[in-house]
Amino acid sequence: MSIKLVAIDIDGTLLNSQHQITPEVYQAIQDAKKAGVKIVIATGRPISGVKRILSELNLLDEGDYVITFNGGLVQETATGKDVVKEGLSYADYLEWEYLSRKLDIPMHASLKDGMYTANRNIGKYTVYEAQLVDSPVFYRTPEEMADKDIIKIMLVDEAEKLDAALPQIPSAMTERFNVAKSAPFYLEVTPKTVNKGQAIKQLSALLGLTMDQTMAIGDQENDRSMLEVVGTAVVMENGSAELKKIATHITKSNDEHGVAHAIREWVL
Repeated sequence: MSIKLVAIDIDGTLLNSQHQITPEVYQAIQDAKKAGVKIVIATGRPISGVKRILSELNLLDEGDYVITFNGGLVQETATGKDVVKEGLSYADYLEWEYLSRKLDIPMHASLKDGMYTANRNIGKYTVYEAQLVDSPVFYRTPEEMADKDIIKIMLVDEAEKLDAALPQIPSAMTERFNVAKSAPFYLEVTPKTVNKGQAIKQLSALLGLTMDQTMAIGDQENDRSMLEVVGTAVVMENGSAELKKIATHITKSNDEHGVAHAIREWVL
């Protein structure tokens, strides 16, 4: 059955090492869209962090969708309207805030309107993330977060510190939340029911598509959920070795237009 929806991760997948969309990747996406294939960017970023990419790829038309916050939101790109929305409770936030202080790892909460941190000395990786996704950063005490719609939480620090902290996260918490590294210095926390895979399933149902009509392209552990649910799972050559074990196909690296290769080889 032909593929009607392609979900694409951003960092390490869509973008090359220079954080650019190559002309080859751009053209393959335009050709797929022209052929009636839904191209859906699936990312851990908020929509503010993908606006430029959506515009660059002509994915802001009626009927275009984007998966943001690792599946916490599915939005219509033209209107910003939420099609699927799942988030964390204030109690969840307090639990992770306490743990982050115990582990001495900076933390911020991601909301639709920006990033919120209770760290007076805002961590350098929070600042880096804010610049990367074009998001404002707000300082708020934990008490001031009670009425906020929190979509995901991020623990951000040097890769070695995060790797050392991971085994110290109580199993009671890892069982109740999705905890996945999206980059060496980012640990993302979302509700157990939220991931890119769930978002693709919900969007596909909304569009009347079966899962064998879907493809996903990714490179990191936070892409696993979508690669496991789609009919065709494509992992980048630069992707993690563990992820390659579940791939239907392995495409070229992000510096060799891997997304374009995947679309031309297995979609068009």
